[in-house]
Amino acid sequence: MGAADAVPGVSGGTIAFITGIYEELIDTIKQFGPGALVALCRGGWRALFQHLNLAFLIPLLAGIAISLVSVAHLALWLMEAHPLLLDGFFFGLVAASALVVGQAGQRWRVWYIIPLLVGLLLARLLPSLMPLILMIGNDSLVIVLAGAIAISAMLLPGVSGSFLLLTMGLYGTIMGAIRGFDISIIMLFGMGCVIGLALFSRLLSWLLKRHHGFTLQLLLGFIVGSLPVLWPWRELLRYQIGPDGQMIPLAYHYLLPDDYAMLTGAPAQVIGVVGLMAVGALLVVLLNRRADTKTTTHSTDTAQR
Repeated sequence: MGAADAVPGVSGGTIAFITGIYEELIDTIKQFGPGALVALCRGGWRALFQHLNLAFLIPLLAGIAISLVSVAHLALWLMEAHPLLLDGFFFGLVAASALVVGQAGQRWRVWYIIPLLVGLLLARLLPSLMPLILMIGNDSLVIVLAGAIAISAMLLPGVSGSFLLLTMGLYGTIMGAIRGFDISIIMLFGMGCVIGLALFSRLLSWLLKRHHGFTLQLLLGFIVGSLPVLWPWRELLRYQIGPDGQMIPLAYHYLLPDDYAMLTGAPAQVIGVVGLMAVGALLVVLLNRRADTKTTTHSTDTAQR
């Protein structure tokens, strides 16, 4: 999840979904609130540990933190040195994830087309709306809001918090602060993340419990809507310059490999890109198969008890 969140266009929520931990993650995050204090007062630290599901959360957060810090350097280098290959890998991963989400719900119903289209529309519109955040004017408030939005996007399969930061013009600022341990920016961003997690996890948990099939189709729309961002062979049509001097992409023209090579004069790297698409898709299949095996085993053990 940390590796995925370091790359614009990919969501850690997608990784959580295909590894089978998505709903447990949402329910665990939701536990942080007044109920945690009640558990501590009534049962002590052991009750608090169980209430917050820390046996699950601590190793997950440790993995995300380690990967985010370490992969930040690698991701920035790959985006500059091998953008086609990186996009190809994640395109295959996200495309296969759409199939996983599509098969995860109940029997498909005609009215599911509504949340599917809503997810597609929001995935399309969100990046273009993000630059409006900068119009607030207050730098500290902008970073707090960016944290809340980015962490909420992390919980949505198919919506990349890093890409939304990029469209805000804050990706370089935040990643630079993480690499350089700029405490002031990290604290503001972290404050926004806490607020976003507290609010958005409760909304998602409620939707998954009350409207499971509807919510899965909405998530599927987000995933499918994010695929064009990862298509390797594309031409940038419109962009703007963010406050830190970083280019914010606004519109692309999507190309076939031959057209890309003819237009740019650069090799399309078809074999490498397609090969990495297949590797990304295979990784999703293997992770999802392992998740299904764990779920089946857990259900069998529960039934025997």
